[in-house]
Amino acid sequence: MLKAGRTQTLTVSRTTEHGIYLADEEQAEVLLPNRYTSLADKVGDRKEVFVYHDSEDRLVATTEQPLLRVGEAGYLRVVDKTAHGAFLDWGLHGKDLFLPNRNQQGGILIGHSYVVYLYEDNVTGRCVATTKLKSFVNNAPITVAERQRVTLLVASESEIGYRVIVENRHWGMLYRNQLFRPVAVGDRLTGYVRRITGDNRIDVSLQQTGYAQVRDTAGELLQLLRDNGGFLPLNDDSSPEEIARLTRTSKKVFKRSLGVLLKSGEAETTPEGMKLRNNG
Repeated sequence: MLKAGRTQTLTVSRTTEHGIYLADEEQAEVLLPNRYTSLADKVGDRKEVFVYHDSEDRLVATTEQPLLRVGEAGYLRVVDKTAHGAFLDWGLHGKDLFLPNRNQQGGILIGHSYVVYLYEDNVTGRCVATTKLKSFVNNAPITVAERQRVTLLVASESEIGYRVIVENRHWGMLYRNQLFRPVAVGDRLTGYVRRITGDNRIDVSLQQTGYAQVRDTAGELLQLLRDNGGFLPLNDDSSPEEIARLTRTSKKVFKRSLGVLLKSGEAETTPEGMKLRNNG
């Protein structure tokens, strides 16, 4: 079934002077304009496209990839405002995403970016944005598990860290004292669920925990050595700040990861730092 706001794989059903028509399994058709076609396209080909409504409220397809799809949260920039709402840069040629006045929380300014959620309006079927996230992002019930790898969107900053949207669905917390790299509102990150509390709070980290974290960091250290000519000015005596600056990890994890490389014979330490070991 053709629905706006989704990426779908459809079949070329016919060609016209305006473009090619693509059909789903129910033979419903949507136009892919000439801008997105090539002379190599022929009937029967399968094409992956994004489907949305054009300015005349018709479903149309594009091979462009939008910044957001239905069911996703993102950080989009306001490019225009009217009496009825604001328009956001969606990443599609000639088509902005509508943010109605009723979906706005607080002032919306042109040129500024905001965390929004994209949903399909149940009356019009059109893609609509909202900054009122409560109905779409919550922790009841929680669908992720501890140690699970998850996608994160940084939504806001506080004294203790950053509030993040986990898997486009839940609220989580990324604590400042566990960060070893710069983070900003709007960043899309890969993280890990550290803890789920009894009151349904989710704590997340940008690093895995336990040996998995040590193993991954050891691999990153090895690549850093290779990228820096086989030497890094770090060893057990280096300060936590210098280790965090160069490796984006804690001194504790750095020392354990360095131990892995020393044990494997891939690196060695000197008073000046660590270097790749020549295994001949």
